[in-house]
Amino acid sequence: MPAIAAPLAGTRLGRFNPAAKLAGAAIVMVGLLVTADLVTASVLLGSELLALPLAGIPLRAVLSRAWPLPVAAAGVAVANLIASDASRATTAAISLRLLAIALPGVLVFASTDAVDLADSLVQQLHVPARFAYGALAALRLLPLLSAQWATIHRARRARGIDAGGSALSAVRLFVSAVYALLIAAIRHGTRLALAMDSRGFDSRGPRTTARIQRVRGADWALAGVVLAVAGGANALAVVLGTWHPLLG
Repeated sequence: MPAIAAPLAGTRLGRFNPAAKLAGAAIVMVGLLVTADLVTASVLLGSELLALPLAGIPLRAVLSRAWPLPVAAAGVAVANLIASDASRATTAAISLRLLAIALPGVLVFASTDAVDLADSLVQQLHVPARFAYGALAALRLLPLLSAQWATIHRARRARGIDAGGSALSAVRLFVSAVYALLIAAIRHGTRLALAMDSRGFDSRGPRTTARIQRVRGADWALAGVVLAVAGGANALAVVLGTWHPLLG
């Protein structure tokens, strides 16, 4: 699963401050949400793909995390062609914009250690510590829940519990497995909350910082380059006469 894959912290992109990478992804999103044209989406998506070697991220690693994106984009395109009267150019622009918005987010989280992300959220973006580290703890539970889901299925196979080719039985077994996983998640979450409270995470007093996240010149340069590319893509669409506001 992309959400639980090991972070690519050793890549060149992984050396940037997490807040700077989030800012870059936000700039791309804003640059694409203000327009619905094909040129802007194509330029930004092409720039992201060309930047992969510069970021030091192997294409195989990207595909292992982002393979659902082309599937979702294709589904959106088919749905628009069937259920609406949108032109092919508009449909292509919507699909490419989906890819161009989602890909930076995948790269940010794939190249960022969860602990560094929580520290940067608190130090640079001033997110409340209880929220940031609570989200970090929840993220750490994802591999455990994934293993729990596999254990539930193995236990059922060992007991001979099978749908037997019946769609209704398959749905019923799936719902019961989800319910069992929900119970396990509640138990793990309760234990985690008690453990965090016992270690002072619920304290409202002043906190010290163990891991300093610094914003360097390279981080500002990353945000500046992304801003220039997003602005240039919109400017090119304006020059070519294809730019039009999303809500226009």
